[in-house]
Amino acid sequence: MLEVSGLDKRYPTGDHALRSVSFTIDGADAVFVIGPSGAGKSTLLRCVNRLVEPDRGTVRLDDLDITALAGKALRDARRRMGMIFQEFNLVERLTVMENVLSGRLGYVSLWQAWRRRFPPDDIEAAFVTLRRVGLEGFENKRADELSGGQRQRVGIARALVQRPRILLVDEPTSSLDPRTSEAVMALIVGLAAEDDIPALVNIHDVPLARAFARRIIGLRDGLVVYDGPVAQADAAVLERIYGGAILAETERSGSGPL
Repeated sequence: MLEVSGLDKRYPTGDHALRSVSFTIDGADAVFVIGPSGAGKSTLLRCVNRLVEPDRGTVRLDDLDITALAGKALRDARRRMGMIFQEFNLVERLTVMENVLSGRLGYVSLWQAWRRRFPPDDIEAAFVTLRRVGLEGFENKRADELSGGQRQRVGIARALVQRPRILLVDEPTSSLDPRTSEAVMALIVGLAAEDDIPALVNIHDVPLARAFARRIIGLRDGLVVYDGPVAQADAAVLERIYGGAILAETERSGSGPL
């Protein structure tokens, strides 16, 4: 279970990115965070795993208070949170297998990590995960030889081999064409359901969110203005989230009108 309570973040520039954000995710829900540009979506995900330090509030994952941890305890806690990034965050000169196994770096010694020596069980798990994401036989290809969709699949595999308790997904389709976007989103949601873990997905593409989400959290100016089932996210709810920006946001996503 992920429990976020009273999360607040103001940047040194004065931008108030999050304003007392609270929500709970229990079970294997696919929860999508939507909102206009600058609403605080990416800041929210990064505060959950402490890549950005919140000013106030708490984040609890199962039995751990993430916001109270530091040093090794925080690094260990991050192993429970699989992060899938907007720009893939792969090491281009490394192979697909080496990039996937980087998800296991927190579980091996510094010497093993430096030499890229992983236990046989980790290597087997990486092969299994590559099959799950549709990249069987790609293990020896370099990351810079892959298409955008294939790179994102490597990022998904890297997150899954951590054996996380939650997936944190930041704009996973922003660099992809519409057909690939649908395939990647279906893969993320499907794999999270198979592994019985929740996925918290930050996304600009409202139609894609409506197609795959079970629940939507709407952010506007750092505030939660909607938190509920996707079926109830009608035009009035979207107007509350986006205001007059809704057409511009959907056009920018390339998904057409709602």
